Amino acid sequence: MSITDQEEEPASAERPLRTPRARTVLMCRPEHFDVVYRINPWMNPGLPTDTSLAVRQWDELYRLYVGLGFDVRLIEPLAGLPDMVYAANGAFVIGNIAYGASFAYPERQPEAPAYRAWLRGEGFEVVAPRAVNEGEGDFLLVGETILAGTGFRSSSASHREVAEVYGREVLTLRLVDPSFYHLDTALAVLDDTPGREHIAYLPPAFDADSRALLAERYPDAILVDGDDAAVLGLNAFSDGYHVVIASRALDFARQLRDHGYEAMGVDLSELLLGGGGVKCCTLELRR
Repeated sequence: MSITDQEEEPASAERPLRTPRARTVLMCRPEHFDVVYRINPWMNPGLPTDTSLAVRQWDELYRLYVGLGFDVRLIEPLAGLPDMVYAANGAFVIGNIAYGASFAYPERQPEAPAYRAWLRGEGFEVVAPRAVNEGEGDFLLVGETILAGTGFRSSSASHREVAEVYGREVLTLRLVDPSFYHLDTALAVLDDTPGREHIAYLPPAFDADSRALLAERYPDAILVDGDDAAVLGLNAFSDGYHVVIASRALDFARQLRDHGYEAMGVDLSELLLGGGGVKCCTLELRR
């Protein structure tokens, strides 16, 4: 559903026109979701986890994508891999080439071959990684450029590797706040169209050099406040017009409307207990 204020704001002629583009995405139903270990600050195995609620919330996101005309593919969830629901971490895909993941923590490492096998079965050319990386959690495509996160999970060596695989410019961004341990928790791609690149991000999540680089490259970016980032509001997915975000990220929704987007809120509060949100559940498959 759209996130709106109590009163409709008047239309503004200054708001840019946004064009949606249907996406193909991979998702994994959280049938085995649980928090049984701690590999990020969001996780606390001592708190109760409701797997059935996680599935119901995930189903809302799935239905929203289908309603937007997305081609949603599903990978079979495997018992013993509670974080497999965070499909974005399974690979990075551009032009039918899938750069596979190599997880930093042993608890998640068995996910990587499962995602590589699925991608091969769907006809993608799969590149096995040499360097530690966590897929689209730390690699985001904006126009022709790959933004690449490091500091907590993916290594800087994986940035060089992904540049070799795709032959594209790669900009390294260093994350410094452990609550935003993947790039896609601190930065959202709103429009990835070459020539119309637009992003949103949380400045304090990055070191000084990365903040300067982002400010220079994307001067019109939306700067999101800490309250919205704290509910993983930036862990969002956009088709260029509709931006699916955490339903509690209310000011971010307002900022999106001011920039000509339609903000669509979903409640993934149960999956937030594992440190993931909308984008974590969504791996884009770019043919």
